[in-house]
Amino acid sequence: MCGIVGHVRPLAPVISSAATPEVEGRTLCVLLDGLGRLEYRGYDSAGVALVGPSGLQVAKAAGKLENLRAAIAAEPPAPATAGIGHTRWATHGGPTTENAHPHRAGSIAVVHNGIIENFRALRAEVEEAGRALLSDTDTEIAAHILDMDFTARLAEATAADPSADPAQVLVESMRAVTERLEGAFALLAVTSLAPEAIVAARRSSPLVIGLGDGENFLGSDVAAFVAFTSRAAEVGDDQILLLRPDSVTVWDKDGCIVEPKGWEVSWDASAAVKGGYETFMDKEIHDQPAAVADTLLGRVDERGEIQLDEMRIDPAVLRSVDKIIVVACGTAAYAGHVAKYAIEHWCRVPVEIELAHEFRYRDAVVSEKTLTVAISQSGETMDTIQAVRHAREQGSKVLAIVNAYGSTIAREADAVLYTHAGPEVAVASTKAFLAQITACYLLGLYLAQLRGNKWPEEVADYLAKLGEMPDKVQWILDEQQSVVRALGAELADRSSFLFLGRHVGFPVALEGALKLKELAYVHAEGFAAGELKHGPIALVEEGLPVFVIVPTPRRPILHDKVLSNVQEIRARGARTIVVAEEGDDAVDAFAEHIIRIPAAPTLMAPLLTVVPLQIFAAALAGAKGLDIDQPRNLAKSVTVE
Repeated sequence: MCGIVGHVRPLAPVISSAATPEVEGRTLCVLLDGLGRLEYRGYDSAGVALVGPSGLQVAKAAGKLENLRAAIAAEPPAPATAGIGHTRWATHGGPTTENAHPHRAGSIAVVHNGIIENFRALRAEVEEAGRALLSDTDTEIAAHILDMDFTARLAEATAADPSADPAQVLVESMRAVTERLEGAFALLAVTSLAPEAIVAARRSSPLVIGLGDGENFLGSDVAAFVAFTSRAAEVGDDQILLLRPDSVTVWDKDGCIVEPKGWEVSWDASAAVKGGYETFMDKEIHDQPAAVADTLLGRVDERGEIQLDEMRIDPAVLRSVDKIIVVACGTAAYAGHVAKYAIEHWCRVPVEIELAHEFRYRDAVVSEKTLTVAISQSGETMDTIQAVRHAREQGSKVLAIVNAYGSTIAREADAVLYTHAGPEVAVASTKAFLAQITACYLLGLYLAQLRGNKWPEEVADYLAKLGEMPDKVQWILDEQQSVVRALGAELADRSSFLFLGRHVGFPVALEGALKLKELAYVHAEGFAAGELKHGPIALVEEGLPVFVIVPTPRRPILHDKVLSNVQEIRARGARTIVVAEEGDDAVDAFAEHIIRIPAAPTLMAPLLTVVPLQIFAAALAGAKGLDIDQPRNLAKSVTVE
């Protein structure tokens, strides 16, 4: 959702980084670079606030970042020592320049990611104080509440001590104000009265510190500042921080100074650019062999046993688990559906898939013998965060599968299995999906190993087969991509598609349909193939494109039943597009188009069968002239409920 970036440098800077030679314009350069790298989050307006010797300056514009750049070029700001930037995805108020962040109140400017749920009561307070509101946003209310508190505290502080530090006063105001706020937020504030400082607060919304040399940074994620530093530190829930050029001070909710946990960012700025591909999604589709391989890397110890990243659950608890609940949304939920087949087969433990946004609003049966598995690419999906908290309240242990180190879900879970897909910039997920499925396989095998469901030799054999999957994905990219892309261009005028699959092919059908809806804005539905004759076959008409995920012929019962489905729909005029293994000649007589994949174990086939569907959706959207990386109405990370 919204993207945040912050930067602070000294009045007389000593900057070691060569990222930009223009020191006077460095803060603006950092902000615009960071906002550009955060475009993948989805947004409808952008803005910056700068403070320095010339005071506070705000520039913002509705629409794409180019509009903000044009506004700044038309009226260049004075050099700044600190600044905050924002890309907004509308929640309160439409996508207008007036509603764009930053919002200014008195000497303060604020940017905000999240939703302030009690803003109406606070708005009445602001209006009663006689303050004029210029927007429809909850954020402007927070800016005024903060400025009202800050103005009063600063007057009291300077009366007692004329040399009182306005930045420290703003810290106290931020603490007092955020205690009154209900909801989720990452709030950054600057004031012209403290031009070498940023004050920030976080609750259930992503915020990361970037540690520089003679300068410091803030961002919704590390992509915001990765071009300038590879050192990062996390910000915990209900923490307040003061960012100065040469220091970062963090207070916990009790007002005690704490040391933020730091880490080294393992990817550089080049990972967030297109790398010669036409779109980020195209690049990320081609990143998938590496994403799978990296997620598998280093998972086996010297004894040949699988290890997870951060295991804080007693093995005895995992051995006693009698049910697993996967909570996730969208593509991540389909990864959970694949996990259900694998974990139930390997571990003989029932697995339920729950949409995270429904989970806590119904009376789900959860106990201390339930393991909740939360899947989220960003680790900041608000629906999933709330599901995690609800599960823990019910006594369940929570294991997180996330891509973002230091994210909220990773911190709040009892155990973490990180995917290593690297940054995923395109809004529609591709490589994160394959990495999540891979991580789910690792979890299933880990549990099977721990609970004694599989012999060590069996686990080793499964891991060896998983290790072959990156090369098999690469084969599809090398050998089948041109065929699939041509098909996407050929069918660009079609307005409806069906996707059919059985067993693990069913969640792949769901994901294939979702990708087409996300990218091409056409009607697409995924069905379990056995459901066809129970209603969906009524949708089949002459020329309707139907994708069918055909199981391996080594599972003859499943294979033959799906071939029967292909015959049924083709007899009714459908245009059949079959994804089938190499050497499966039985499909030739029933398919108008055949997309081949390498042979693979049944449970691991989704890592392969989904790849052509991703390529097809991107190709069809490209043929229609649509924005593949940033589809309309969508955001990369949904950080509000």
